[in-house]
Amino acid sequence: MNSRLAQRIVSEGLGSALLLAAVIGSGIMGDRLAGGNIAITLLANTIATGATLVTLILAFGPISGAHFNPAVTLRVMVGDSFSASASPRLV
Repeated sequence: MNSRLAQRIVSEGLGSALLLAAVIGSGIMGDRLAGGNIAITLLANTIATGATLVTLILAFGPISGAHFNPAVTLRVMVGDSFSASASPRLV
């Protein structure tokens, strides 16, 4: 396995793990800080998760394309189009 492929695999794995931690953490944060108000809980969860996702895409996008979904990553690898040039771009 070449080093570039290893970087991409590690990038996808780390990004997926950080996204999972952010989603769980933002849910806990929203629940504890909202004082029982479900609307505030959902708003806090959405904002924190969205901000984390944007940050992860900007950080890992140039390396691996920032799929953060193992099924998508495997499909792209099988299709031999796993390149950083296909990374998502924010407007």
